[in-house]
Amino acid sequence: MPKNKGKGGKNRKRGKNVNEEEKRELIYKEDGQEYGQVLRMLGNGRLECQCIDQKKRLCHIRGKMRKKVWIGNGDIILLGLREYQDEKADVILKYTADEARVLKQYGELPDHLRINDTDVNIEGDEMDNAEFFDFDDVGK
Repeated sequence: MPKNKGKGGKNRKRGKNVNEEEKRELIYKEDGQEYGQVLRMLGNGRLECQCIDQKKRLCHIRGKMRKKVWIGNGDIILLGLREYQDEKADVILKYTADEARVLKQYGELPDHLRINDTDVNIEGDEMDNAEFFDFDDVGK
């Protein structure tokens, strides 16, 4: 039987979230970067994102973030654009909901962008064209 050399397995490491409560400095986009909102997760470290410049891009989560920073639908992220592939990008950073609100206040994100929503709708409200009916009117 092999001798144990460590202090535990991966479950011991899983319980620690050391940097969750720390406030970090807000990082703004630079040249060659863009803000985006996650439309859907594709698996294998990839996702589909709607960028602020109104383009949908296939994004790859960098190795430093994989299995450490969990990204879900509707999250605001910072993307590194590729010079040679415009339809693909790399995820650099995930913003928390508070950081995204601050970015919206400073005018970095557009006003129609919804924060903390899993129902992603970046082009604007499509409820203007929706047909509504009252259930009382149906039976008549």
